[in-house]
Amino acid sequence: MAKLAVLHHDEGVRLDPDRLVALYAELGESAAEQVVCRAMEELASRLTEMQRFADEGRTPALVRSARLLIKVAEQIGMLSFAHVAGDVLVAADAGDAAGQAATLARLVRIGDRSLNAVWDLRDMTV
Repeated sequence: MAKLAVLHHDEGVRLDPDRLVALYAELGESAAEQVVCRAMEELASRLTEMQRFADEGRTPALVRSARLLIKVAEQIGMLSFAHVAGDVLVAADAGDAAGQAATLARLVRIGDRSLNAVWDLRDMTV
């Protein structure tokens, strides 16, 4: 009898805590909290939007959302999230549907872990 292999995706998350520290130093605690909260909401929203655009075959809209997601992720130091969103862009620009689907699935995994990492880091510093 054949055995099925189960793949477990254990992606590392790269978060630049220095970027968050710089943001807090630059803006102050209250303003930085507001920026981070808005950024987190924006990232979650963009990620959901990107999945919908991919399902609907709306590649130009997916590309626009990915570019915006990259800017916001970089602003708060979510390096893995931004990098993988760039990979989605490359696949979409190349017209590689399979690559786009794979990198978007990876982006969802990284996004979930990255958003949790930022919340965990914020909880430690508050």
